[in-house]
Amino acid sequence: MSKLNAGAFEFVPGRPFSLTRQGAGQDSPQPPAPIERPPQTEAPAPPPTITLNIGASKPPAPPAGTSAPPPAPPPSVPVPPSAAAGAVSAPSVSASGNSSPAPPSNKVFTTAKSKTDTSAIAREVQAVADQEVLKDLYGEIKEHLNIVFVGHVDAGKSTLGGNLLYITGAVDKRTMEKYEREAKEAGRETWYLSWALDSTPQERSKGKTVEVGRAYFETTNRRYTVLDAPGHKTYVPSMISGAAQADVALLVISARKGEFETGFEKGGQTREHIMLVKTVGVSKIVAVINKMDDPTVGWDQARFNEIKEKITPFIRAAGFNPKTDVTFIPVSAFTGLNLKDRVPKSTCSWWSGPSLLEQLDHMPMVDRQLNGPLMMPVSEKYKDMGTIVVGKIESGHMRKGDSLLLMPNRDVVEVSAIYNELEAEISSAICGDNVRVRLRGVEDEDISPGFVLTSLKNPVHAVRQFEAQLAILEHKSIICAGYSAVMHVHTLAEEVTLSALLHYFDKATGRKSRKPPQFAKRGQKIVALIETALPVCLERFVDHPQLGRFTLRDEGMSALAVASDLMFENPIPGRTIAIGKITKLVDDHIDDITEGVSNVTVAPSDHSA
Repeated sequence: MSKLNAGAFEFVPGRPFSLTRQGAGQDSPQPPAPIERPPQTEAPAPPPTITLNIGASKPPAPPAGTSAPPPAPPPSVPVPPSAAAGAVSAPSVSASGNSSPAPPSNKVFTTAKSKTDTSAIAREVQAVADQEVLKDLYGEIKEHLNIVFVGHVDAGKSTLGGNLLYITGAVDKRTMEKYEREAKEAGRETWYLSWALDSTPQERSKGKTVEVGRAYFETTNRRYTVLDAPGHKTYVPSMISGAAQADVALLVISARKGEFETGFEKGGQTREHIMLVKTVGVSKIVAVINKMDDPTVGWDQARFNEIKEKITPFIRAAGFNPKTDVTFIPVSAFTGLNLKDRVPKSTCSWWSGPSLLEQLDHMPMVDRQLNGPLMMPVSEKYKDMGTIVVGKIESGHMRKGDSLLLMPNRDVVEVSAIYNELEAEISSAICGDNVRVRLRGVEDEDISPGFVLTSLKNPVHAVRQFEAQLAILEHKSIICAGYSAVMHVHTLAEEVTLSALLHYFDKATGRKSRKPPQFAKRGQKIVALIETALPVCLERFVDHPQLGRFTLRDEGMSALAVASDLMFENPIPGRTIAIGKITKLVDDHIDDITEGVSNVTVAPSDHSA
């Protein structure tokens, strides 16, 4: 047991320890007097401040007249030497003995700032990664643009495209002389430039582009894929398919007296093409005022300004900003003036702007979703020592040997070869490229235009129902639930049915109605539930705009005419009824359930009767 006597001393606040009355008479040594602490006259020094000095310079030196204190004892938790040297700062003590806190760090770690810094760093890393991926895929490459020629019939689109190919060297002089000789023999002497893009006998004999012509040329700054869209109203479906693959639209307008008015008046294709290129996702327009050398024009500035003033309000109403998205350039496609080199002052003294190729070379580049999931809508397919699909990569990138998914049939395919616009085999392709891909694992009979080549990990959605916002542009009667039309989305043309009208937008307030409307008419904006007979590849507009915007058309007899031999018998053309964007996808799991049930096998019972 302990020999200490717990009751030998007593403690009274304010007095020193003293013997108790019982122990006062005992013979025991007197305890030492306690040490009295001096009263506190000033505030205690603050504890050491720990700051996270991430990526900043060294902490500022203490003010003059102060000296650094001796090193503090090490804390109980071990600290790395690097952190102890740069992150912990002890309070400084003045020469008089007064302590003062260390000056604050120039960077303080906070949650709000960490989010901002993280976002900035992520953007920088992604930009650097994009450049590194591009260099890894192609090395030092030129920027690539897809341009589509649109406009009224006989505005000179094919002639402009053919002359651009000739002056940039994509078509040599010998080939162009051959076209000129053949055109002269056929009595179409002035059409020879268009023959570089119009390749079929029907197109050359009638002077009308039917299918979208493709070509390729390069300048010192960029690479270009040319898409020559038909201008006749009968072949608007082909025009939509070509414009859906473009980044920039060249709106070709004839300055000849009477031709501009015919194309721009109600029913002309100039108006419809402007609206359609905006619907399919083209963000920039170069309005090319062609035939300025015509005797009725003679490079007249008043005619140029007249066309510009008349067409600008309609371009603005279609959704383009005339100041940033539209450029007007006068040219002569047949003579080549102001295409590559600027028009001479002796010919046109009032024009001081750039030539057409100068404008294309220096206009802002469109954004590319290089890091997004692979999505390549198929525009054409054919068989050539295997299955070949043609299309523009809207998102992501692909390499030779990749295993991909062909939607909506969910066929797993392998990329055996990739070809560029010059039919040269390449090892990989990136977003924005128009390529031809040879696939292994699928037959060409199992592919249709509108299918999408996508990644296995993040495939495109394939649905039968979706909700969309519609703007009714032109319809003689009202539209009710059950109305059928042809939907054009990316490279797909599919018949759809408006199964239900969900809401309409109030023109005054812009709010959606609570009750579903009974019908819709011209000029209204509505939300509708749309159904298709077969699954189609779609995405929401906010996720992937190129696969989320569409056009509704009442094709009439035009679709049948294009598919038959009556393509030049003046069939009844279709009309654009509405434009829309997809807001919600209704997933259809019936196919998955059916496939799962079909794979179920029932084992025979082992129990005997």
